[in-house]
Amino acid sequence: MVGRKIIMAATGFSLVCFLVVHLLVNSSIYYGPGGINTFAETLNGPGAFIWLLRIALLLLVSLHIFFGIQLTLENRKAKPDVYAVPRMLRSTFAARNMIWTGLLIGSFLFYHLLHFTSQVTHPEISAGRHLDVMGRPDVFRMVVLGFRNPSVSFIYLLALSSLALHLGHGIQSMFQTAGLNNERIEPHMTRAGIIASIVLFLGFISIPVAVIAGIVR
Repeated sequence: MVGRKIIMAATGFSLVCFLVVHLLVNSSIYYGPGGINTFAETLNGPGAFIWLLRIALLLLVSLHIFFGIQLTLENRKAKPDVYAVPRMLRSTFAARNMIWTGLLIGSFLFYHLLHFTSQVTHPEISAGRHLDVMGRPDVFRMVVLGFRNPSVSFIYLLALSSLALHLGHGIQSMFQTAGLNNERIEPHMTRAGIIASIVLFLGFISIPVAVIAGIVR
């Protein structure tokens, strides 16, 4: 049980780090086509590197999902006093629904990959079919046209809300697994998880909001 919780914490921490980097890269859209298109071209340049990164991320996500489901099912069968996890954490909405927010995030990830990575859900706006003035795949145009679709933006809003809930409790649990769960430190860890989840949520959701508001166009 302890080993699996450590794997959950380690994979969760790695995925949070990826989210931070992903947000920083995505934020380059505010610099126009010269920003995000340059990043996209750089990332897709060394083919071996990008595929190694994708395989590593797939492995992290798969391990996190597998052990997350396994631990959730085991915890529901066990008595609530078996584990040294404060009742306060288990009683929150985010804690009670970790499995569901995780499944929503997993479903969204599949859609996100089809939307902006494989570019098969909306082929008419795919970057691979449209080049910018420098002859690069026009990721900027694809993102802007994609988020102008209210249905697409709503899907991202729903998914990012689920992500914020998941991270709010997940980061807190990660600190607990690391042993930072005494009464003095716990409130700070709780706030840190909530603040981190809010910052990431606002950062990611700012892009479709900026597109809909006409700030990015």
